[in-house]
Amino acid sequence: MTTRRRGAALEEAILQAAVEELTEVGYRELTMDGVAARAGTAKNVIYRRWPSRAALCIAAYRHMLPSGPDSTPDTGSLRGDALALLTRANDRMSSPVGRILRQLLADIQSDPERMRELRDQVARAGVSHWLTVLARAASRGEVGQQALTPRVATVAVDLLRNEYALNGATAVSPEVLTEIVDQVFVPLATQAPAPSDASSRD
Repeated sequence: MTTRRRGAALEEAILQAAVEELTEVGYRELTMDGVAARAGTAKNVIYRRWPSRAALCIAAYRHMLPSGPDSTPDTGSLRGDALALLTRANDRMSSPVGRILRQLLADIQSDPERMRELRDQVARAGVSHWLTVLARAASRGEVGQQALTPRVATVAVDLLRNEYALNGATAVSPEVLTEIVDQVFVPLATQAPAPSDASSRD
């Protein structure tokens, strides 16, 4: 039975239905018919808002993310802040939200536009927090200003994602998080080379 709703209320119902379907059956088994039935609406109503299953599921994934801003850890050291941030990222990646993200990344390869949209969203997530902890470390004299780049800022999370995407992990141990921070992130940040004369002129 359909329920007459419009605007934001209808979109909220559809997105919540898509979230529940993703959680229960996963991306591969999700159908627009199933989402429509759960939301109490018609399939063509969904297609008027999201042109494909992939578009709807990416929107549903965004809907699952925390709505409020996360605070940036401030432990007083770069290592402590990095471990806190990486632990938080690991908690999310090992949660149902992280599982759904991994399914989407694996299963929408045939839709380059949506794949690019999702990858861009993943790449942007949390970068500001890492840049903040690097800036604090620079103010304390732990790192130089040359370490304050997106490439340095994202290296720890990129390595964590590889544990899930390439090694098939369902959760990553605290020991591995410590290795990433101690063996890669902190050494890279503290020894980041200054830009060369050639690159600074570009």
